[in-house]
Amino acid sequence: MRRLRRTPALRDIMHKVRLHPSDLIYPIFVDESAKVPTPIKSMPGYSRLPIQYVVGEVKQATEQGIKAVILFGIPSKKDETGSKAFAMDGIIQKTIHNLKNEFSNQIVVITDVCICEYTTHGHCGIVKDGEIINDLTLEILQKVAISHAQAGADIVAPSGMIDGQVKSIRKALDDSGFNQVGIMAYSAKYASCFYGPFREAVESKPKFGDRKSYQMGYGNPDEALREMELDISEGADIIMVKPALPYLDIIYRAKSKFRVPIAAYNVSGEYAMVKAAAKMGWIDERDAILEILTGIKRAGADLIITYFAKDLGSWLNQL
Repeated sequence: MRRLRRTPALRDIMHKVRLHPSDLIYPIFVDESAKVPTPIKSMPGYSRLPIQYVVGEVKQATEQGIKAVILFGIPSKKDETGSKAFAMDGIIQKTIHNLKNEFSNQIVVITDVCICEYTTHGHCGIVKDGEIINDLTLEILQKVAISHAQAGADIVAPSGMIDGQVKSIRKALDDSGFNQVGIMAYSAKYASCFYGPFREAVESKPKFGDRKSYQMGYGNPDEALREMELDISEGADIIMVKPALPYLDIIYRAKSKFRVPIAAYNVSGEYAMVKAAAKMGWIDERDAILEILTGIKRAGADLIITYFAKDLGSWLNQL
C-alpha cells in the first residue's frame, strides 16, 4: 500500500475527495444596532456586522471563490412574536436588497427563516403557557419567507424544526409568485450543546426551558431520516444536517438514501473548539480545518456551511 504514498505527486493523484470554495456557504451576522463590527467573544475572528459592512465582507468572500452566503439578523427590538423578522424594512430584508443590487446573480443569498433571534423569549416559535404553538408559528414563518423572497433571496432556510414548515413555506411562496425561490430545510437539526457561541452571537438563548421538544435528540438516528423524508415530500430542494461533526453518520445515511443535495452545518461550537486548540498551540488550525471539512464532504455533504469559509477559500486557492 505504501507504494502509492511514496511521493507528493503520487499522494496527490490518489487524493479523490477535494474541497472547493464553491462547496462552502459563508454565514454572516447582521446587527441592526451596530455602528462598527462587534467581535463575538466565543468565536474569535468573527463579528456581528453593521449593514453597511456586509457588501464589503461578501466581496472579500467572492474573491476567495465563495459562491453563497447565509444571513442571520440581530434586530434592534424584539417582541413576543418576532414581528421584526418579517418587516419589509427589517435588517435581513435590507441586507438582501443591498447584496442583490451589488452582486445580482453572482452570489447565492440564503436566509435563515426562524424567529428565535427576534423574540423576547428566544424560542423558535409562538409561545403560549410555556409551549410552542406549532400552527401559529407556521403562519409567522410564511410571512418571514415571503418577505425574504420579495427582497430578492435565492433560497430560504427554515431552521426551527416546526412540523410542516417546509410544506407551509412552499405553499406560501408559490401562492405569492415565488415558485423559483428554493428551500434548504434544516431537516436533521439536533438539540446540541455545540450551538452556544451562535446563541451568544445572535442573542437567542431561550429565556426559559430548552429546545428539546422541537429539536432532535442525538440517540435516535432513524428519526433524522424520517424528518428528511418528510421535508423532501413537502418540497425541500436541499436538506441539512446540523451539527456536522457529531453526525457524520447521519450525513452518510442521508446521502445513501436520498438523491437530493445534502448540506452540513459546521457549527459555532465546532469552530470555537478549533480556534481554542489552535490558540493554545495544540493543533495547526489550517491543517485541522482542511481535514475536518474534507471529512464532512467525504461523508456525503454537497454543501458545507462553515465559519471558516472565507479563510478556507484563501487556503484552497494556495494549494
